[in-house]
Formats: sequence, C-alpha cells, structure tokens
Amino acid sequence: MRCVICNHGQTHAGTKTVTLEKGTTTLVVKNVPAQVCDNCGEGYVDEAVTSRLLKQAAEAAAAGVEVDVRSYAA
Repeated sequence: MRCVICNHGQTHAGTKTVTLEKGTTTLVVKNVPAQVCDNCGEGYVDEAVTSRLLKQAAEAAAAGVEVDVRSYAA
C-alpha cells in the first residue's frame, strides 16, 4: 500500500511502538505489528490489533495505572 502521509513510500510488514493515553494513564506498547512506510516510518495498525490495544488501555486506566510500558503479545 502507498503511504497516505508522505505519498512516496510503500508499506511493508514490521513493528512500531504505540503510545496511548486515557485520562491520567499512559500506556506504551512496543513491538506492535504494523504496516510501516519505508520512506517516512509511519505505521498502520490493523483493526484487530487496534481493538486489542484499546482494550488494554481501558483495562490499565480502570486499574489506576499511571504509566506502563509493555511488549505486544498476540
């Protein structure tokens, strides 16, 4: 797929670090599977992965976590 951010690069399978914030909670997830632009590095995460990340962020916020860094686990 062509990158919609830079309009020059093509995406390929890779991983990105995703940071999510909800209220006072910051969740950093490393090694998230994504399509990554070979020109600008923009990452595109699919719907299933996004849903899982949002669920983890909501659970962390409900548990009162302020900052958490973790690796993505499918």
